Amino acid sequence: MRVAFISPNYPPEMPLFTRGLAEVGAEVIGIGHDAVEGIAPDVRHHLSAYVRVPNLLDLDVAVRHAVPQLQRMRLDRIECLWEVGVELAAALREALNVPGQSSEDARAFRDKDTMKQRLERAGLRVPRHGRATSQQEILDHADRIGFPLIVKPIDGAGTRDTHRVDDAAELANVMRKVAHLPEVSVEEYIDGEEYTYDTVSVNGRPRFDSVAQYHPRPLISRTQQWVSPAQIVLRDPHIPQLADAVQFGRDVLHAMGMGTGFTHMEWFRKSNGEIVFGEIAARAPGGRLVDQMNYANDFDVYREWARCVCWHSFDATAHRRYHVAAVFKRAIGDGRIRSITGMQAARRKLGKSLVVEDLLPLGAHRRDWKQTLLSDGCLMVRHPDYATVQDMMRVLVEDVRLYAE
Repeated sequence: MRVAFISPNYPPEMPLFTRGLAEVGAEVIGIGHDAVEGIAPDVRHHLSAYVRVPNLLDLDVAVRHAVPQLQRMRLDRIECLWEVGVELAAALREALNVPGQSSEDARAFRDKDTMKQRLERAGLRVPRHGRATSQQEILDHADRIGFPLIVKPIDGAGTRDTHRVDDAAELANVMRKVAHLPEVSVEEYIDGEEYTYDTVSVNGRPRFDSVAQYHPRPLISRTQQWVSPAQIVLRDPHIPQLADAVQFGRDVLHAMGMGTGFTHMEWFRKSNGEIVFGEIAARAPGGRLVDQMNYANDFDVYREWARCVCWHSFDATAHRRYHVAAVFKRAIGDGRIRSITGMQAARRKLGKSLVVEDLLPLGAHRRDWKQTLLSDGCLMVRHPDYATVQDMMRVLVEDVRLYAE
């Protein structure tokens, strides 16, 4: 089994998927724009070959440079779990006659207006929406949809350039902020709790699935520096309270034409119980969610994704033992991390339930909280009881502090 894997070195979780491919017996050919010397040694160890292109983010350039090198390798699969490379993977498959997701389906997973149109045709509830390539089109959609609404990139990832708009004055300001984007999606703002539905599928059938809840919803945590973003991977999505959500997620996969691989979907539950679609991507989630799935089940989803891709099987057992909470800390102040308070007390209070302690060390420059969910470090706890893990999460949110100057 010979698998080309786009961007094996970045984002930070990609080396773990590269390792997973090698561990299930694949020959892994990396595709990237980094020099070989810039790839981490543990990643190079798992690669049997490496194809360098000038720029992964320029689809035409990447295809033109990669195809001649890949043609002689007789590939079985071409995979990508980085959002911006999903369409490149599809284009390479078609150029090299390799099975897998088509360019049409890959674009539907990237284009937020197209994906919602597909789901509307399947009778699934999505926010009222519209595609806009000009300020007048934004205004027209706002008039039709009404306030509050969301303006965001048509093919973005995460919450970058995503704005809630409550009135006409705010809309004028937001239109200036998104003027650099060639087109945007204008959508109904959904007031509700925000969750994920994440799957590893074979031929459209989930072999593993997981539900997580954001605390608070990402649009809030990505706009308020004082917030410590948190998320809980729920112990077992197959409970009566989530049956409608799991079915909704599976209906989305069917409507999107999902085949084999990872998906990350976001959805809302309104106060009246209604489920509303948010968006879906044909990739693994970031923000340490895959690590949380592993801690919830005591297995290795990185490797099992690879097994699904290569051999169409998922051998691990989802034990569904723990709820797992992750908290991302943001330092108070700017510059270098000078002190961390509350961590020793948290260790004593949480004991063995504290499974990840990955904060920036003293002296390190704090990260730009607007650019990365990981912020200045991650703490993770797990426990079989939901109320208990919520209490543990609050300890990490409220009692642990990082200071920078």
